[in-house]
Amino acid sequence: MAQTGVDDVGLIDHHCHGLAKSDLDRAAFENLISESFDPAPRGTTHFDQPLGLAVRRWCAPVLDLDPFPDPDAYLARRRELGPEEVGRRFLEQAGLAELLLNTGYRSDEVHEPEGMAGLSGLPTHEVVRLEAVAEGVARSGVEAGGYAEAYADALARASADGVGFKTIVAYRGGFDFDPSRPSRREVTDAAGRFLGSGADGPVRLDDPVLLRHGIWTGADVAVERGFPIQFHVGWGDPDLVLHLTNPTLLTGLIRDLARLDVSVTLLHCYPFHREAAYLAAVFPNVYFDVGSALHYHGPSSGRLLAEAMEVAPFTKLLFSTDAFAVAEQYYLGSMLFRRALQGIFDEWIAAGHCDAKEADRIAELIGRENARRIYPLSETARA
Repeated sequence: MAQTGVDDVGLIDHHCHGLAKSDLDRAAFENLISESFDPAPRGTTHFDQPLGLAVRRWCAPVLDLDPFPDPDAYLARRRELGPEEVGRRFLEQAGLAELLLNTGYRSDEVHEPEGMAGLSGLPTHEVVRLEAVAEGVARSGVEAGGYAEAYADALARASADGVGFKTIVAYRGGFDFDPSRPSRREVTDAAGRFLGSGADGPVRLDDPVLLRHGIWTGADVAVERGFPIQFHVGWGDPDLVLHLTNPTLLTGLIRDLARLDVSVTLLHCYPFHREAAYLAAVFPNVYFDVGSALHYHGPSSGRLLAEAMEVAPFTKLLFSTDAFAVAEQYYLGSMLFRRALQGIFDEWIAAGHCDAKEADRIAELIGRENARRIYPLSETARA
């Protein structure tokens, strides 16, 4: 078995979230290691899935426990150490070099960029969620006729220190939408409906016209700032309809954004990781990762990454953890990625497809250099 430098690559986590500020009880922790909205069925536990097994096997030793502790014992040790120490341990073991932190989701519960920079000791950059900015505009009291300008101004302010945008249109109706830029009249009419919808409760942007408008306004900023736009794809909680998040449905929009030289990064992608790889292979502006799907696969993570790499250019695959609230996801995302990639290279080298030097070069591309090429990281970090 040839020795490669996969373990030495300082990974750029191009899509992640803040860690929880407070201790987590068992119910809260189990909720965060499952994409379901519901507790595990009576008499079962979310620990009995691939990610839960990985937590008990690989994370327990980081907390000074033997592998495979009882879940209650694991969580008791976690509480004993406290959220700050748990976060520091797992982040240190992850071997990351930079964090690109997605903001605008449950921000009162998790650390924002400054907090994550302090906790991790790593350069930390912000990726701004398009829909969260729109929902903030809706709460500002703007009139429908002024919505387009108010949104553009708010987006410019929110992204002043950012490195990219993210859209969750996958969760707000899916990708089977008209990709064209909406007219001013369409935006004003839609804004009238949207601005009235939050009068009696939380504001949630799900109007297809304003979702498109958000993407296109983001694209205007992206052209000026060199930002990619991240798209959640596939694997995620049941707030989406899975078949409507097949990324091939974005083909028309991808073509339009390619003409503007705006990069599209497809996140997670399972079970559409092969479709994402195809899009990355045939469109110059498409990049993708397998994100949180990797650690949710646990013991099968190597097969998932191998499938993602079947036809994808090595220059188009990115690394991310999509860690949210629980630090274990940072560690497992990194560790399982490294093990999976090393396993792939071992097979390739044994079969004569490449050598250790080529494997190291590919690992650097996927682990960090592709992200450095498409995100403007040089002057935006929180430290």
